[in-house]
Amino acid sequence: MRQWKRLLGIGLAFCMMFGGNAYGEMTIAPNPFGNTGSAAGASAPGLGAGMQAGSGNSLTGPGAGSRPAGPGAPGAGKQEPGVSAPGMQGQGVSENPGSTAALAEPEIAAEGAVLMDAATGKVLYGKNQDQQFYPASITKVMTALLVLERCSLTDVVEFTASATTNLESGAVSLNITAGDRLTVEQCLYGLMLKSANEIGNGLAEHVAGSVAGFADLMNAKARELGCVNTHFANPHGLNDPDHKTTPRDMALIMRAALMNDTFRKIATTCSYDFPATQKEAARTITMGHKMMYPTDSRYYEGIIGGKTGYTSLAGNTLVTGAERNGARLIVVVMKAKQTHYTDTKALLDYGFAHYKELTGR
Repeated sequence: MRQWKRLLGIGLAFCMMFGGNAYGEMTIAPNPFGNTGSAAGASAPGLGAGMQAGSGNSLTGPGAGSRPAGPGAPGAGKQEPGVSAPGMQGQGVSENPGSTAALAEPEIAAEGAVLMDAATGKVLYGKNQDQQFYPASITKVMTALLVLERCSLTDVVEFTASATTNLESGAVSLNITAGDRLTVEQCLYGLMLKSANEIGNGLAEHVAGSVAGFADLMNAKARELGCVNTHFANPHGLNDPDHKTTPRDMALIMRAALMNDTFRKIATTCSYDFPATQKEAARTITMGHKMMYPTDSRYYEGIIGGKTGYTSLAGNTLVTGAERNGARLIVVVMKAKQTHYTDTKALLDYGFAHYKELTGR
């Protein structure tokens, strides 16, 4: 017992001598990862938020992995790999709002195509958009535009032999012959609905004195509209090695035409009572663009103008303008093989469904 008391006394004396130093002079080893304001649980530099130094994994436990990374931190604003944000599962949503990278573009079978925003002329989709193709009768959009700019609807066109005979076999659609007289308005309905090639020639001679002179006007107008890969050789679009345009250029031409009220009226008329001529009685002619007929399975609501085309070299061509909810779109399809309507519908659906993302407006 006496020995125990002696040991206790020595221990108390020792504590009194060194206790102050134990609390007042103790040093703490420097944090090997720098001063983070916390000695324990400090994160190593370069590790994302919620990652412990040396752990190699995200924090676990309640709320783990949900702490947002600070501005500029690695991974800030992004989902962890394989993790979708709430409400976005399976949506294919782009990480950048407004980006079109995640939009699934339609499959277009035609060799050339363009979807254009008519308000700005911006191309929203293009497939070989600047490649030259034979346009066939969509050429007549440019012909109608020039005639409307330079003629009165009541002007009378007198057809010549050169206008009605200087065409390939089978290309005289309304059997107009030399000496027939029609108003410009009647001619434009025959041009746009029946796609009458002899009427194209007659209008060209009426405006410019010759087909060649009218072609010069067409090319000058194309340049004015911003077309850079277009050369027209005639007003109707029949095969000619020097008569070519591109999907983008054709969309620019259609954009200008759709600004004309009379063009839109004519180019959306499904039937018209055409007057008698020397060789034909009065008859009703109908629109060739099938997407304008409410009774047709290819009908598309909101079309404000369009023109079909076909030759052996051009294949099926189609230009279409449509408007919904204040958005006006133009689709051009070139060198198609019977897919011109399905391709056009696919592009219009795509454009209207994603208009804000595609245009940024």
